[in-house]
Amino acid sequence: MALFSFLTPVFIAIICVLIGVIMKKTNGEKEKCDTKSKHPSRPWVDEDLKDGTDHPLEEEEGDEEWQGLEENVAHVPFTGERYSEAEMIKRSRTFYELLNKRRSVRFLSDEPVPREVIDNVIRTAGTSPSGAHTEPWTFVVVQDPDLKHKIREIVEEEEEINYKKRMGDRWVNDLKRLRTNWIKEYLDTAPYLILIFKQVYGRLPNGKKKTHYYNEISVSIACGILLAALQNAGLYTVTSTPLNCGPQLRVLLQRPANEKLLLLLPVGYPKKDATVPALTRKPLEDIMVVM
Repeated sequence: MALFSFLTPVFIAIICVLIGVIMKKTNGEKEKCDTKSKHPSRPWVDEDLKDGTDHPLEEEEGDEEWQGLEENVAHVPFTGERYSEAEMIKRSRTFYELLNKRRSVRFLSDEPVPREVIDNVIRTAGTSPSGAHTEPWTFVVVQDPDLKHKIREIVEEEEEINYKKRMGDRWVNDLKRLRTNWIKEYLDTAPYLILIFKQVYGRLPNGKKKTHYYNEISVSIACGILLAALQNAGLYTVTSTPLNCGPQLRVLLQRPANEKLLLLLPVGYPKKDATVPALTRKPLEDIMVVM
């Protein structure tokens, strides 16, 4: 009995400690959940990141299994072009001067553009490097006038909301000096619209997901090559990122759920009375660091 009386305070102390630990853990988990639920207000965030038209997929087993690529890819000899130093300097300077003439043009003519040129510039974009050579891009070329107009209606409806509600005063004021607004006439007048989709994952023949590594970076590099190819062909565009339009445009163009809109490019010749802002580019010393 004396032993029991001696141990009773010990048991009570142990129980109190256990209760304290449990309560602390519970409160910690609650605070963690509260922190997750309290996201900062970012009305400009693109709704494409939570595309509601996607269908949830069941968890798939074997994420580490074969991705559909050959285990051993044959390697072949490679010999690259080699120029003299004088020729290298000349070619690099000529290419820079060509690309330095590139401008974002919002006033595009409806003058026809040879379809073969569009095929070739997209072939060029398709030479881009990609994570594990997954080539996670789809280039949708729209030339049908009715379809172009439907795209314009979707974009202008969302862009008006963006300018008036989502983007905020600072963003809108920064764009005023460039004289941009939600009216996108070029979506009707340009002979071609190129919509670039990133494939966030692929599908294996058995229906399982195929990982597309660094898909957004890979597609972004392809877009840069496409812009250079367009400039080289004498065509002009404006890089358009239609905020919150991706899901609607994806459905309109009948693209699968694994594709997300990254960029929309109206492509054509400038109108005769086209204007662009008088902007300058940063000098080399402001954009390059040599160590």
